[in-house]
Amino acid sequence: MTPPDGATEPGRRPRILSLPRRLPIVLRLVLTVAAAMSLVLGGATALVYWRVQSALDQQLNADVATYHHTLMATLRAGRPPQGPDGSAYQLLDIRGRIVKASYLVRKERLLAPAQVAAAVDGATIHRDIGGLLPLDPHTLRLKAQRVRLPDHHTVIAVAALRRGHRDEALRELLAQLGIAAGLTLLAASYVGYRTARAALGPVERYRRRAATLADGTSGVRLPVPEDRDDELTRLGHTLNRMLDRLEAAAAHERRFLADASHELRTPLSLLRAELDVALHRPRTAAELTDTLRSVDAEVQRLIDLSNALLDLEELSGTAHLNRTATDLPELVTAAIAPYRPTAARDHRTFTVDAPPAIVDVDTRWIRPALSNLVNNALRYSTGVIHIAATAHDRTLHLTVADEGPGFPADFLPTAFDRFTRAEASRTSPGSGLGLAFVAAVAASHGGTAHAENTEHGAAVSLRIPC
Repeated sequence: MTPPDGATEPGRRPRILSLPRRLPIVLRLVLTVAAAMSLVLGGATALVYWRVQSALDQQLNADVATYHHTLMATLRAGRPPQGPDGSAYQLLDIRGRIVKASYLVRKERLLAPAQVAAAVDGATIHRDIGGLLPLDPHTLRLKAQRVRLPDHHTVIAVAALRRGHRDEALRELLAQLGIAAGLTLLAASYVGYRTARAALGPVERYRRRAATLADGTSGVRLPVPEDRDDELTRLGHTLNRMLDRLEAAAAHERRFLADASHELRTPLSLLRAELDVALHRPRTAAELTDTLRSVDAEVQRLIDLSNALLDLEELSGTAHLNRTATDLPELVTAAIAPYRPTAARDHRTFTVDAPPAIVDVDTRWIRPALSNLVNNALRYSTGVIHIAATAHDRTLHLTVADEGPGFPADFLPTAFDRFTRAEASRTSPGSGLGLAFVAAVAASHGGTAHAENTEHGAAVSLRIPC
C-alpha cells in the first residue's frame, strides 16, 4: 500500500529531510556558506541598527525632556507655551479632555484613558505615536506629566516632538544595510562556489578517471600532482596504491585460474585417455587392473588438489583457528614420523633441534605445514634434513633445511605463490600448492614464511606468534 502524500514509511526519513543529501556537494557547500553568512550578516546588521537606533533615541529623548521641562516651567509661570520647530503640546484636564493645544495636535488626543489616569496619579508618561513603517509624516515622541497652574487648576501637560528625522535616518540605514548585506551574501556565495569547485575539481577528475577504470581499462592511474601534499593529493596517492593492489590481485587471480585449469586439465585428460584405451578393445583382467590403478592415481591427484585448494580457502580467514597449548618437541616428532620410513629407505637422516617448550598454536594446521616442508626436502634434495624448532619471546621459529641444490634464483621471489613450481620440479608429481599452503598457515597465525638458499642447500623458515 502506497503511503499518502507527505507521509513516510516507518523508519524512513521524510522526503523534505532527505532532499539535502541528494544535492551535489558543491551546491550543499554553497548553501552552507550562504546560511552561515546570512546569520553573520543578520547579526551584524542587527547590532549596527541597534547601536544607531540607541544613539538617535537618546538624543530624541533628551530633546523631548528639555522641551517638556521648558513647557512645565512656562505653564507654572503663567506664560503662554512656546516650543521649537517640530514641537507640539497639549493640555488635558483630569478627564482627558483637551483644554489647550498647539495647531499640530489640536484635535488628536495624544494619551489613552489609562495613560491619563496614570498621569493624574502622578506617573510620568512616555509614548511614541506612529511607527517606523509604513511611512507616516505625523510620528511623535511625547512626555506627559501633571502640572498645577497658577489658577490652582491641575492639568496634564503633554510635550511632543516629531520623529521624522529619526525615522528617516533609520529607514535609510535599513535600506543601506540590506543592500550591503545582499551584495556581501552574493559575493560570499560566489567565492564559496568557486572555492568549492576548485577544491572538488581533483575529485571530479578522479571520478572521470575511475570511470575509465570501471570500463575495464588497465594500467590507468589517477593524475596526482607531485608538488603538493594536501588531503586530496594524499587521497590520490592512496587510491593509486589501491589500484596497484587491485590490478595485482586481478593478475594473480587470472594466473591462478589459468594454473588451476591447467592442473585440473592434466589429470582429467589422463583419465579420459586411460578410459578410452580400456574401452577401445576387450582387455584382460591384468590390463584392467593396471588401468584402474592408473585411474585411481589420477583420481587421488584430483582429490589432493581439491583438498589443497579447500585448505587454502579455509586459511584465508582466522575464525577457524583453534589455538591450544602444545608441547613443541611432540609436535615436531608427530610431523616427521610419517616420513621416517621413506628417509630410511633412501638412506636419509633427520636432525632435530627442538628444546622443551609449550607453544600456543593450532596443531591442525601447523603439523601438516611442517610435514609439507619435510616432504619437499625428501623429494627435491639429498643428504641430511635439519629441523629446528624453538620458542623465544612468544614467537615460534620453525626451519627445515636440506643439503640439496637449493632453489633456482628466479623461483625465490614467487616461491609461496599458488601453482608456482621450480622448473626442475615440474616433471615430478605435485601441484605447486605446498609452499603456498605453508605461507597461508603462517599468515593465518599472524606470522610469516621465508625461503632462502644456504651454503648447503635450501631452507624454509616460519615465524609465528605463540
